[in-house]
Amino acid sequence: MKKTILALSIAASTFSLAQETKDNKDTKIKEKEIEAVVMTKTKKAIEQKADRTIFDFSEQPSLNSGSLMEGVKKLPGLVVSDMVGMMYQGKPLDVYMDGRPLNISSNELNAFLEGMPANSVDRIEIITQPGAEFPATSGGAILNIITSKSAKNYLTAVYNGGYRFSSYDKYRSRFNNSIALNSRNKWFGWQVNLGQYYRESLSDSEFDALSRNHSSSVGRTYYMNSAFTFELGKDRLLLNYDINHNNGGSEITSDEFLNGITTSNFMSESEGLRQEVAATYQKKFTDKNKKLDFRFVYNNSNSEFNQKNTNSISWLDNSSQFNLYNFKIDYSQPLKILDEGKVSFGGLYDQQNFETKDRDVTNLDYTRQTTSAYLEFQATLKKFDFIAGARAENYDITGITRAFNNNGDLEQKDLNSFKKFKIFPNASVQYNLMKQLFVNLNYNKKISLPSVSLLNPNNTTLRNNTLTSSGNPNLQPTIYDNAEFKISAFDYAYISYSTSWVKNQIVQKVSRENNLITNEQVQVSSLRTHNFNFGMPIPFMLFTTSFSELMKFNVNPDKMNLLYIYTGYQLQQMPDIKTKGFWSFSLMGQFILPKDIRLQANYNVIAPRGNFYYFEIEKPLNNAFDLTVSRKFMSERLNVSLYARDIFNQNKSVIKAVSPGGNVYTSNKYDSRSFGISVNYKIPTKNKLAKEDPNMIKQTTQSDTNGGVLQPGQ
Repeated sequence: MKKTILALSIAASTFSLAQETKDNKDTKIKEKEIEAVVMTKTKKAIEQKADRTIFDFSEQPSLNSGSLMEGVKKLPGLVVSDMVGMMYQGKPLDVYMDGRPLNISSNELNAFLEGMPANSVDRIEIITQPGAEFPATSGGAILNIITSKSAKNYLTAVYNGGYRFSSYDKYRSRFNNSIALNSRNKWFGWQVNLGQYYRESLSDSEFDALSRNHSSSVGRTYYMNSAFTFELGKDRLLLNYDINHNNGGSEITSDEFLNGITTSNFMSESEGLRQEVAATYQKKFTDKNKKLDFRFVYNNSNSEFNQKNTNSISWLDNSSQFNLYNFKIDYSQPLKILDEGKVSFGGLYDQQNFETKDRDVTNLDYTRQTTSAYLEFQATLKKFDFIAGARAENYDITGITRAFNNNGDLEQKDLNSFKKFKIFPNASVQYNLMKQLFVNLNYNKKISLPSVSLLNPNNTTLRNNTLTSSGNPNLQPTIYDNAEFKISAFDYAYISYSTSWVKNQIVQKVSRENNLITNEQVQVSSLRTHNFNFGMPIPFMLFTTSFSELMKFNVNPDKMNLLYIYTGYQLQQMPDIKTKGFWSFSLMGQFILPKDIRLQANYNVIAPRGNFYYFEIEKPLNNAFDLTVSRKFMSERLNVSLYARDIFNQNKSVIKAVSPGGNVYTSNKYDSRSFGISVNYKIPTKNKLAKEDPNMIKQTTQSDTNGGVLQPGQ
């Protein structure tokens, strides 16, 4: 049987076009008076564009039930784990929210995503080819979380809630509640999203035969996201204020195997407060394709971490404070280039101040200033689309560290400063073979600045006699040269190959010296990565329906029974060790049952024996099978989902840290098997004709988030 999804989709598109032409002719012959037209647009589950891939969350129960972290882990091609960090199709991700970077540390990022309900997200955009408009620090790719913040005429209200539990050794609960209010009139609009999330979790970790840790944690998150729009004549002013507060604690039992077994009990408390204010002024022109935006962002984040050993006087008392000031100007207008085109240019000033304390001692005082400007052209010639641009950035990074020496004296040192001016070019060529089938070739040069969490000398979640972990204040920026070749079809099917030449790549390294295991951040002088990715939907009707009958259907993968297959391969070539590539696989089955019940099954796994930097995967990683059953009620105002995560309880991390001084075997298991319910209810209002307004959105600056690997005892 040689039918393929490609032939099916091409034929279906041709049939639809022919049918549309015929209908248009018939309409001209038989005109009728039309009193009203109602147009309904169904969101695509996956939408593939030249520079990004868009995943819809709002209408995908398998994604929007549970926490946002759980939904993100299901996206095909996206890998999230303690070992791998966060990357998409082999590219490390910077994390944005509503077009602005989160600007939180990697440790806080996991808690942030776990503490945010997935049903508060409208969609996720993964920008695989950030152009000159984005700061050069945007790295290989950007994950942009678009929250459900579309304003509407008059007043609308939506409630989201959910509960789930795990039973690894005892029942642990997680629940969330949130309400989104939107209102708008001719001159003014506002929207507020209030919510909370409570979670209980378990983690068991082991390091060689030296340390075994059992951690039981509780976390609480409270948040408010708000947006206000003012119509100033033809212009518009947007104001945003977000606040996120989290607190929690852990009880850790640590067994150390030195001379017999020594058991220690630790109690830790953590608290964080993140606030962000943004103002955007949009100048409007008669030509709607012109754009002039002025944006200002202020971000303040504070965190505290305390840990005590109940068996001794040893304790940790760490804190940090982060401030960001960002001002950006963007302008674009149509320009006659070839058939048609556009020119964009703008500037950015960004300053970040980061201070950490170990008890009463300020052990890191870090300052980063970035000034930049960009110019980018876009053009179209028949079936070709071209993008070419460049970004100039000037960096001024300085700081000091303080620490006690062996004599007990406080010693101060200057950080390795980074003061450079660099040019970052980018270019893209896309050839549209036919409707929804294109070939894309890209190149860009990027830089990645170390995140504040990696610089933080207090970056640790557990310290005992056999384990130590800390940040590295002297890490230098990483330079990337990225090239990619990609073929995409019909928003869902694609095949791609990409490669990067990397200088000073920051990686996590775990090593052992005698009976002490050290977890640290180091830099690899040169690195070459190769990535291969393939994704394809296979409708089940392909095997049960004749080809002539298939042509009668308007192919929409979101509304049919299908199997979506994804596979990815990554190889990292390092100068000091011989590495093997690793494979990742993802299968998603979608089944439309009677009574409009939707069943979705997901299976994800990373195959063993491959290397991720200095780590070798010993057993399948991210190995989980999930089920989601959902149905809409009450004229689709109520959406109820029942779900089970990691049904067979196989999600366990077992890796070998490769080190010249000897390999370190580690394992980590958390309570990944859970069962729950998610509810989304659109509260009835008088807004029968409410229309979405996409203008109350936040804008773009650069991210400062890098993924972490091993977090002992977390």
